[in-house]
Amino acid sequence: MKNCRLSWSLVTVLAIVVAIFSYKFTVGNVAPSDDGRQAVLLSKDERNALLLEMRTWLQSSQGILAAASENNFDEVVRSATASGMGAEATTPGSLFRKLPVEMKALGFDTRRKFDDIAADAGKSKDKGRVVAKLSVAMNNCIACHAMYRFVETD
Repeated sequence: MKNCRLSWSLVTVLAIVVAIFSYKFTVGNVAPSDDGRQAVLLSKDERNALLLEMRTWLQSSQGILAAASENNFDEVVRSATASGMGAEATTPGSLFRKLPVEMKALGFDTRRKFDDIAADAGKSKDKGRVVAKLSVAMNNCIACHAMYRFVETD
C-alpha cells in the first residue's frame, strides 16, 4: 500500500514538472511591452545570438538578391543555405527555451523557406522565382518584428 501511494506521489510530481516545462516551452520568457509588442526577455549572450541570426538572414537575403540579379545561381544557393535549417545547430538551447512557440514556428518556417530557395534556385535557375520566394520568406521577418522586441535582462 505504501509503495502504491509513493508511486502515485511520484507520478503526480512528475506530471506537475512536465506541465510547468511544457508551459514555459510554449509561452517562452515574455512580458508586455509599452509599444504593443511582446518583449522577449533574454540574457546579453542570448540577445546577441538572436541578433546575429537576424543579421545573417538579412545578409543572406541581400546575397540572394545580388546573385540572382547576376544569374549566379551557385551563389544564390550558397547564400540561402547559410540561413537554412543546417544553421539551426548554432542556436543556443537557452535561447530556444525562452522564445514563445509562435516565434519558434516563424523561425523554423523561415529557415525552411531559405532551404527551399536554395533547392529551387539550383534546379530552376529562374531569378523571378528566387525573388518571389525570398519575398514570401521576408514576410516572416516582418511578422516577427511586428510582434516581438528583444529585451536584455540580467
